[in-house]
Amino acid sequence: MSEQKKNGFTKLFGHILFAACIAFTGTASAGNPKVKMNTNKGTVIIELYPDKAPETVKNFLHYVNKGRYDGTIFHRVIKGFMNQGGGYSHQYKLVETFPPVKNEADNGLKNTRGSIAMARTSDPDSAKNQFFINTADNKILDHTAKTAKGWGYCVFGDVIEGMDVMDRIAKVKTRGHGPFAADAPMVQVSIRSIVVIEADDKK
Repeated sequence: MSEQKKNGFTKLFGHILFAACIAFTGTASAGNPKVKMNTNKGTVIIELYPDKAPETVKNFLHYVNKGRYDGTIFHRVIKGFMNQGGGYSHQYKLVETFPPVKNEADNGLKNTRGSIAMARTSDPDSAKNQFFINTADNKILDHTAKTAKGWGYCVFGDVIEGMDVMDRIAKVKTRGHGPFAADAPMVQVSIRSIVVIEADDKK
């Protein structure tokens, strides 16, 4: 092979490898905001995707920056499904909320294990502060159509560190408490704080 052909092959291989790396990383980006969630079960790092769910991420960070998640709980835990929190105090009182955010579940992101999504009522555009972290692949929650039944639940980020913490939470014993059927942890799971961190600050 001539030197010119070798150089051409090297450049072509480099372009292919670069494209493959981009495809592999998917939505992950060094510029994406990340938050650190401190719980009484451990620390979780979550990467958010403002390019995919701009209004949802903006809404979530509004609560984070106002400290509205500090001192809340995971009030609903369903093993093999998801852990839901952010909306209730330790006294099981609803915390103050901002106006609801438009549903962005049609952004192509899926409710796969480790993803974080917004909780809501039967109204597709009713999400406020409550979120859940999927502890299994939950295709049933994905967007399928712009209808009341098909809107799905908006994914706006992924757990990138501490999924073992979410798994520990998923294993806690639960009971019925107030409106939570049999899904409220018997021993409360606290969200001590959620704060924005720099990309290289995970301590």
